[in-house]
Amino acid sequence: MSDEVVTQHSLLGAPPQYLTPLERPTLAEAKIWCRQLATSHYENFHVATFFLPTRVRPHFESIYAYCRVADDLGDEVADRAVATRLLDTWGAMLEECYDNPERSLHPVFVALQETIRECNPPRQLFLDLLHAFRMDQYKLKYDSWDELLEYSHYSANPVGRLVLWVCGYREESLTLLSDKVCTALQLANFWQDVVEDAERGRRYLPAETMLRFGVEEGQIEGRVFTPEFRAMVENLVARTRAMLLDGGQISKHVDKELAVVLDLFRKGGEAILNGIRAQDFDVLRGRPVVSKTKKFGLLVEAFFGKLRAGTSV
Repeated sequence: MSDEVVTQHSLLGAPPQYLTPLERPTLAEAKIWCRQLATSHYENFHVATFFLPTRVRPHFESIYAYCRVADDLGDEVADRAVATRLLDTWGAMLEECYDNPERSLHPVFVALQETIRECNPPRQLFLDLLHAFRMDQYKLKYDSWDELLEYSHYSANPVGRLVLWVCGYREESLTLLSDKVCTALQLANFWQDVVEDAERGRRYLPAETMLRFGVEEGQIEGRVFTPEFRAMVENLVARTRAMLLDGGQISKHVDKELAVVLDLFRKGGEAILNGIRAQDFDVLRGRPVVSKTKKFGLLVEAFFGKLRAGTSV
């Protein structure tokens, strides 16, 4: 079997919409594919890219497409052995995209080549994301806050670093602030999705924190909300909020247009934490959500922030 045939069929077992085409798409076709994926999955991402300079939007769409496909290979494939194989293959396709770009056939990697050529993002950031998705296949429960920070180092922080890189920022001081925001956003999602994660056999509430506050694991499955559980979640939310606000200082050190986008994501995280507080920290009774009114208010604020930045919309 030729190497080309192996490449073409390397995603067998993946969701059908992600299978590699038999013929290499043009760059224009690949960019359209990534844009459609970005606009059909997460409204928040699509809205955020609206506030970015036009010249960098295609780069964000290709990066998003890479992340989205990888995430779905890990989450939407029931057999964990198959999911791990697919993630390994996705990683091999990334390496090929960097080392032998003319052989790439998948639209994600055809589009990503332009980002690599123009911005030269470190491949390790993309590989780190895959490491997190592989972790999801075998590590379902977390023992400590530090373990969550380590997971976020791979699952969330690379995205923020890629954002900065594509926008031309390389300073380590900025990447460290970005890491705080991204980690806090990841943690906020964990506290928001306690019940949903439990239904999937996962627990991100750290065991050492549960022990410290006198919370038993059976309370999550049984949805038994107690004063001890409330105190635990309140503590986790406070630590996460402090990290989010600390990292939010990054907006003072980037151009105004990028600051609008970073502020939008940060305020979205704050809105999640505020939603948890509004439920008196009872994340067992249902998933705290950010109201449409609140979301609209954040978008209006971002819109006028973009106008103040002196850029056209």
